[in-house]
Amino acid sequence: MALRTAEQYKNSLRDGRAVYFRGEKVADVTAHPVIGIAVEHAALDYRLAEDPKYRELAVVKDGGGEYSRYYHIPQNSEDLMKRSALIAASTREGATLVVLIKEIGTDALLALKIIGERMAAAGKPEYRERIQKYYRHCRDNDLAVAVAQTDVKGDRSLGPTQQEHPDYYVRVVEERADGIVVRGAKVHTSVSTNTNEVIVLPTRAMRPEDRAYAVAFALPINTPGLKLIASPHGGTKKNDFEHPISARHKMMETLTVFDDVFVPKERVFLQGELDFAGLLALTFVRFHRFTAVSYKLPLLEALAGAGAAAAEANGISRAGHVRDKLTHLAAYHTTVRGLIEHAAHTCTFEDGVAVPNTLITNVAKYHFAHNYHQAVQIVQDLAGGLLVTAPAAEDFSSEATREYVMKYLGGAKGFDADKRMRLLNLISDLTSSDYGGYQEVLAVHAEGGFEAEKLQAYREYDFKTVAAYARKLAGI
Repeated sequence: MALRTAEQYKNSLRDGRAVYFRGEKVADVTAHPVIGIAVEHAALDYRLAEDPKYRELAVVKDGGGEYSRYYHIPQNSEDLMKRSALIAASTREGATLVVLIKEIGTDALLALKIIGERMAAAGKPEYRERIQKYYRHCRDNDLAVAVAQTDVKGDRSLGPTQQEHPDYYVRVVEERADGIVVRGAKVHTSVSTNTNEVIVLPTRAMRPEDRAYAVAFALPINTPGLKLIASPHGGTKKNDFEHPISARHKMMETLTVFDDVFVPKERVFLQGELDFAGLLALTFVRFHRFTAVSYKLPLLEALAGAGAAAAEANGISRAGHVRDKLTHLAAYHTTVRGLIEHAAHTCTFEDGVAVPNTLITNVAKYHFAHNYHQAVQIVQDLAGGLLVTAPAAEDFSSEATREYVMKYLGGAKGFDADKRMRLLNLISDLTSSDYGGYQEVLAVHAEGGFEAEKLQAYREYDFKTVAAYARKLAGI
């Protein structure tokens, strides 16, 4: 086992992968003006492991070796709390943007471990062996791993085989003695431009006619036929003054195309076993929503802190309605944090893995997503309209304009124009820039939308017991 440095991680990305940005193939993702920012951001996961401040949290010692805590299989609530703390710490260092190059991949590996055990119990031990071997490969080489789960889906009212286009869901198009050939595309594949591997999972339960679509596997990101079409969202050039977060931190998303890609048998983890397709999809979500809420905590901290700082800078901290708004932000953050901590403390132990409480995790994710836009509204209200009407960074250095912006844009005592605008630009980046819009869309759709979270919470809640209690009180 060997931990990699940030430089070793970056060097590993120069491997001939097929990445396209605005229609052109990218020769070197580490040197690209947009994707390169995402590479530097992702390297945080490796830098934390070298930082004395975080090393004990980020690294697990196993006999004479060490490996990333992300690859530690949680055995109890304490392990889950440390995993959550590491996710929050890396996101905090990432200025509210999750790093995700190890977080999401290990969510998938934990789900695969559980499903592998259950498939072995059902008479398919070969999958368990393949999953264990792949897990050790990723852990021992300290790899960055993406997950491609969401199929492009086409007509959402139709199943995979009912689509006009047969490749709207990833499917097996050829079975060989040594592996399979797959075709199709996944969307919203986070961090894939700058990882080493991608794990591909089913997005839903499958029916008997969908057997070709019940497939899970893993591939090196530079596998022939695997093509990554990167989203340009948030890719415009920015300066640190106007965009203190998004000028330095970015995460890439891709349309991930499998153009008749060969997958060796040892990397196939599901091939037509219909009963396990939906179960694997949901098991991944049980871990990934726990990760999601963990990485949202620094964002909520930033919103509460920015709201309080804006009120101070604008001289309105003592107003009653302002205290009410700040209390709402504090309660929002505290509730989400308390829920995810409780989800860890009430975990279950399944097939050798500690699993966060599914009901509480989904309630936490729903509470975050359902209230996020209101929190943004509150912070924008406290900050004021300068979020979208302020002068540019150049106006603070130009001889022709500096005198005026410094004179007229100051705030309460202690906040000259430079300090006040730096704070308001932070809030603008958080809430009204393309980065702010990205976070708002993530709140709605990432890790499953509102209805998926509500459905899972409904399934997990013990209505039978509480209904019996109600009938008892009613004398029925």
